[in-house]
Amino acid sequence: MRLLRLIILLAAFGGFCAGSSAQPQLRGTGDLGVVIERANGSVCIVDTTVRAILSCIDGLGDLSHASAVFSRDQRYAYVFGRDGGLTKIDLLERRIVKRVLQAGNSIGGAISDDGRLIAVSNYKPGGIKVFDAETLVQVADIPATYGAKRERSKTVGLVDAPGRRFIFTLYDAGEIWMADFSQPGAPEVTSIGRAGELPYDALITSDGRHYIAGLFGEDGLAHMDLWSNPIKINRVLDGYGKGEAKLPVYKMPHLEGWALAGGNFILPAVGRAELLALNADTFKEAGRVKVHGQPVFAIARPDGRHVWVNFAHPLNDTIQVVDVPSLQVIHEFKPGPATLHMEFTPRGHEVWISVRDADMVEIYDARTFEKRGQLKVRKPSGIFFTSRANRIGL
Repeated sequence: MRLLRLIILLAAFGGFCAGSSAQPQLRGTGDLGVVIERANGSVCIVDTTVRAILSCIDGLGDLSHASAVFSRDQRYAYVFGRDGGLTKIDLLERRIVKRVLQAGNSIGGAISDDGRLIAVSNYKPGGIKVFDAETLVQVADIPATYGAKRERSKTVGLVDAPGRRFIFTLYDAGEIWMADFSQPGAPEVTSIGRAGELPYDALITSDGRHYIAGLFGEDGLAHMDLWSNPIKINRVLDGYGKGEAKLPVYKMPHLEGWALAGGNFILPAVGRAELLALNADTFKEAGRVKVHGQPVFAIARPDGRHVWVNFAHPLNDTIQVVDVPSLQVIHEFKPGPATLHMEFTPRGHEVWISVRDADMVEIYDARTFEKRGQLKVRKPSGIFFTSRANRIGL
């Protein structure tokens, strides 16, 4: 009898141990992110706490101008490829959940405030398409038609706005549109009005109130206060380069990497080696900063004290750091050739920088500017951390 009890006990213990060892390792997703390998059609999942690559996933198509957004639970990344591909990635299982080729040429996307809709901005055919975030089944197709001939315009500057809305610009038509999905059935699509010549990119403030579109065809920006009724478009910084010759534009500046710091928007000027300071209350010019070259991204450290700037070809090996209170450049360094993108860790203690032509992601202390590490990544471009999941417009 004792022997029988011992056998039963050992069997039970062995089963318990086997069950325990089979349990998956638990972890959160708040310190994860993705780095785009633009030349390989792949994405690397990274851990910002241990500064490590967890996995790289192939098969995402043309990522030459790719971006990403995240689900509300930060588990899934939605990657928008230039070839019209929309790919859903499980960051925990480190695999592609689903991929759809929804257009011929795309330029980014957004996720609705409730996390249920994914919108994609398309050059070809012009317009936006909207998908169920769970299944990637298409739920809406909004052609960006304009003029007497009902031509299709490229769409850019797509952002999410509070109330299950998306706002975007029509590059060729020079207009701003809003698509409202707050009610069941087909969305309510509204043309807010004319923005100006060739609106190329846009930002929305973190409170979801202000939408600002940059203009490539003329000096100035288009501003909308989404709290106003009715919503209307106002021009700001009109003619900021009047009387000055523009430099050749080798790479378009990105307002989506915008900075709001110290009460000012810090925005890259088109075709000029300077940043523009726009007062966030009056929307009047508050100053300018002469910088190393034509700025591409001007990104604020999360506390708003500093703005980090990178530059277009041929001066794209350099980063400058601007002190917001003084609007002065306080630090400059050269991470390497083709420094394309910057991303701060959630609370801003470090900044990760993609250096495409060195096949490297460089990691720096955001206050001392000391180098903290580096990761070998094949032709890296965009870096996106899951902390974006809880921020409007990112």
